Amino acid sequence: MYDEAYIEYLTNLLGTRDYFECHEILEEHWKKELPLDRHSIWVAFIQLAVSLYHQRRGNMKGALRLITKSIHKFHLHENKIEHYGLDKEKLLQLLDTLKLKIENQQPYQSIFLPIKDQKLIKLVKAKCQQLNCTFHGTSNLSDEYLVHKHIMRHRK
Repeated sequence: MYDEAYIEYLTNLLGTRDYFECHEILEEHWKKELPLDRHSIWVAFIQLAVSLYHQRRGNMKGALRLITKSIHKFHLHENKIEHYGLDKEKLLQLLDTLKLKIENQQPYQSIFLPIKDQKLIKLVKAKCQQLNCTFHGTSNLSDEYLVHKHIMRHRK
């Protein structure tokens, strides 16, 4: 029912909190499925993860730019949000709250997506177990590699 890439994305977004990996996973999926559609809902999910990545690093300008784009794209696909196992109203409210926090220069806090499909929750929890991470855990802000992955990934 759900694309494996989406389950991996959610596992990284809500488990490992590896937002860079979220971007990599869904970008590859999006380019295979809808490479020319820059307004795809996949792009909205990618931009959400990248916004969180920037906010966690303290790049509020980049975070604000991307959360604004993400919100716009999610609104373009409002009628599809529930097909992704999410509560539409709660998601849009969460995104607006996140944008406000970024605008007010508030520090990063891990978010919890409003997944309402219990089957999807089970799939993501199982994937979290495989990766030895906690579903709806919080981001390890002291993990320099996680926080600055786009810079540090070539150094390992």
